[in-house]
Amino acid sequence: MLRDFAAIDFETANEQLSSICSIGLVIVRNGVITDRFYSLVQPEPNYYKHVNSSIHGLTQEDTENEKVFSKVWLNVETLITGLPFVAHNKGFDESCLKAVFRTYSMDYPDYIFYCTLAESRRQLKHLPNHQLHTVAEDCGYILTNHHHALADAEACAEIALQLL
Repeated sequence: MLRDFAAIDFETANEQLSSICSIGLVIVRNGVITDRFYSLVQPEPNYYKHVNSSIHGLTQEDTENEKVFSKVWLNVETLITGLPFVAHNKGFDESCLKAVFRTYSMDYPDYIFYCTLAESRRQLKHLPNHQLHTVAEDCGYILTNHHHALADAEACAEIALQLL
């Protein structure tokens, strides 16, 4: 079983994967949540699409005075040393991370990612869908603030503790 990991979730401002506008991170060590991190991020490119804002509720005004990703990531790096990532639909979150690293000319360290979405499809065939809130509820966790990056990362951590 995976007992040490960092559950991660990003929200984006627009259709560009690099446009991370918030990050949620939940650190799990020895099967216990030991730390949480949340930050708004000034996205790059710095514009919001209505469809994105309608999902997560964030707007230009929320992030206009926030740090850019490369500055926020300095705080994340200290928390994740030696840990793999877990994400619900790792394809999206991993692609966002790679895109924003390219945008800021940062060296990408080939992070290891595990996917709770893929694992839920393997193990929880009885579910009507495998959306984060559906899987979380089946695992006994009620996600009350869906599409808030920290809430989604915490739901992902709880799912991972049961399925991975």
